[in-house]
Amino acid sequence: MTQSTLLEIRDLHASIGDKEILKGLSLAINAGEVHAIMGPNGSGKSTLANVLMGNPNYRVTRGEVRVKGQDVLAMKPDERARLGLFLAFQYPVAVPGVTMVNFLRQAVNAVRGSDLPIREFRELLFAKMKVLKVDQDFARRYVNDGFSGGEKKRAEMLQMAMLEPSLAVLDETDSGLDIDALRTVAEGVNALMNPEMGLLLITHYQRLLNYVKPQFVHVLIAGRIVRSGGPELAEELEITGYDEMEAALAASATA
Repeated sequence: MTQSTLLEIRDLHASIGDKEILKGLSLAINAGEVHAIMGPNGSGKSTLANVLMGNPNYRVTRGEVRVKGQDVLAMKPDERARLGLFLAFQYPVAVPGVTMVNFLRQAVNAVRGSDLPIREFRELLFAKMKVLKVDQDFARRYVNDGFSGGEKKRAEMLQMAMLEPSLAVLDETDSGLDIDALRTVAEGVNALMNPEMGLLLITHYQRLLNYVKPQFVHVLIAGRIVRSGGPELAEELEITGYDEMEAALAASATA
């Protein structure tokens, strides 16, 4: 592991119930890199995101996951967050009665391990909202309550901006977005990306990658990364789909 390596996954096997989903996945992400993981439904993409963040419904049976050189598999989700790991959910949940501003303040204080003075918090919040082009009234609304799909993803980007993670995992952030909302969210991601941060985009489709440009693209099928390449790989998949790779994988398994 080099000094700039933010995430290192080695031979990761993970199950939900009695079903093994991840079957030997390995991946490394360095500071300043954008990686995309693509794959068909059921390939293990969201399982990977949940395992990285410590969802207790998923059981790791073998392998290593290290963030900044530290073994995170023994850590609770809040400990992983304090280490700098962030997950944007595919389907963010609504929290009626809790305003965005209160939610964000509690989250920032929890990750920092100390209370940020209210004045400093407000200055930080308004600065981040300006970067993301989010109206200040947004902070007074209840978390995801009555939000459109695009607004929910904008709320995730605002959380990411406030928490300033070292490693962000975006689990199908493009899901359910029209083209205008997708462009807005992508602009937010690009505005927050910096040389000290790593980014892992999990997606079905190439369209998000038209706006957030990855240096590395990986194809996940049946719980394993079966191919890696540059951004041209995503363009190829947009044309060919996953059927050919799935067929080749099935043929090799029975050979």
